[in-house]
Amino acid sequence: LGNTVLHILVLQPNKTFACHMYSLILAYDRNKEGPGSLELIPNNEGLTPFKLAGVEGNTVMFQYLMQKRKHNLWSFGPLTTVLYDLTEIDSWAEDQSFLELIVSTKKREARQILDLTPVKELVSLKWNMYGRPYFCFLALFYILYMVCFTMCCVYRPLKPRTGNKTSTRDNTIYVQKMLQESYLTYEDELRLVGELITVIGAVVILILEIPDILRVGAAKYFGQTILGGPFHIIVITYACMILVTMVMRLTSTSGEVVPMSFALVLGWCNVMYFARGFQMLGPFTIMIQKMIFGDLMRFCWLMAVVILGFASAFYIIFQTENPENLGQFYNYPMSLFTTFELFLTIIDGPANYDVDLPFMYSVVYFAFAIIATLLMLNLLIAMMGDTHWRVAHERDELWRAQVVATTVMLERKLPRCLWPRSGICGREYGLGDRWYLRVEDRVDPNKHKMMRYTEAFKAQDRDNYDKGLEKLEINRDMLYKKEPSALSLSRSTSRTSSHRGWEILRRNT
Repeated sequence: LGNTVLHILVLQPNKTFACHMYSLILAYDRNKEGPGSLELIPNNEGLTPFKLAGVEGNTVMFQYLMQKRKHNLWSFGPLTTVLYDLTEIDSWAEDQSFLELIVSTKKREARQILDLTPVKELVSLKWNMYGRPYFCFLALFYILYMVCFTMCCVYRPLKPRTGNKTSTRDNTIYVQKMLQESYLTYEDELRLVGELITVIGAVVILILEIPDILRVGAAKYFGQTILGGPFHIIVITYACMILVTMVMRLTSTSGEVVPMSFALVLGWCNVMYFARGFQMLGPFTIMIQKMIFGDLMRFCWLMAVVILGFASAFYIIFQTENPENLGQFYNYPMSLFTTFELFLTIIDGPANYDVDLPFMYSVVYFAFAIIATLLMLNLLIAMMGDTHWRVAHERDELWRAQVVATTVMLERKLPRCLWPRSGICGREYGLGDRWYLRVEDRVDPNKHKMMRYTEAFKAQDRDNYDKGLEKLEINRDMLYKKEPSALSLSRSTSRTSSHRGWEILRRNT
């Protein structure tokens, strides 16, 4: 019952009342230390009161709980050294990490906890010491891996075509080799090494991704931008395309160019995932993801309807014409592709002035140009501009959350020997087996002195204003005649006190 009340207090809107009641309940807790403590009992979702405060973005309760966990080592003048208990905060050896819970929640208030002490210092320590070097090395390794895969695709086994052409539009001169003919020369064996590296890399990607999907859940794993959801879809699809290409190569099935092409596009697009490790490029990837999965996905439905309708009209119009004179609409798939190019203004309207064009082509193309180019494209630009304005206010905050998510991911994937535990063991200071983070805080006395002076001057001006209002209410008729002089006197008094106060501030500064 006491643990349930603690969880309810974390969700209370009245933060001050909740903090006082929280302390009162813990005062009657018999097991204040150890696993029997009320603060360490999780709810049905596996969240303790401390983790629940982080997930809900209750910064007041979080700071209150952190004040209870800190230990002052020493203080000398403005310098103070504090030890913060990292229990439930550090993601090291935690099944349900506090940092991962914060970055995976959809509440913006929860991400503000990443800027509070000691979470900010802990993330900075982990990222600068281990996260950034390992992430840069992983990015370099992935780029070299993609270069190897690209070279294997460029020099894939091909042979000249021996069969006769079946159509005047047939332009194929090379075909895929059979498996027995693909690995005969030294160059083929060298390519085989690269292909084995590519397949092993795809298997490793699936081995690393599938456990996280089962642990977090597909909806959260693929749907969260901060956790890299779109890029997880891209890299898993890439690995599957590699395995499909391998099966087609081993069975000598023609058409391996289809999965190979998809794999090349997806693999190189996944390089943008590593931009999150750099402050210059990370916020732009967030902007691209928001636009693609926000504005562009909604726009594609409207675009598909327009292209389908006008492509069908163009195909019907040119169905009776000679395709050799104007072949952009000679069959239905080509009509769809040509209409798509016209929609994005990649090409101009196809026309052959040596022959007569159907009259309806001019009418339909006129309507298509008005609807697609002038209306819908400008609508898309306006939507993206609005999204850019909205996301620009929080893109730096989202980027910092991405850095935290990347740090937790690397810490979970890498062996313990490559990522030691951050902080100081409490045994060195007689605080038990818990781990602590040492933070040095500098308190500027001049800053507090100036704040006290400012508050005093504000109070003095407020008193003068209240006294003036009282005089106006007591003798309204007399003050009405002397209103100009009284107001000037009040202004001069306020100006004199403010001037005197700011002069003292200037001297202290």
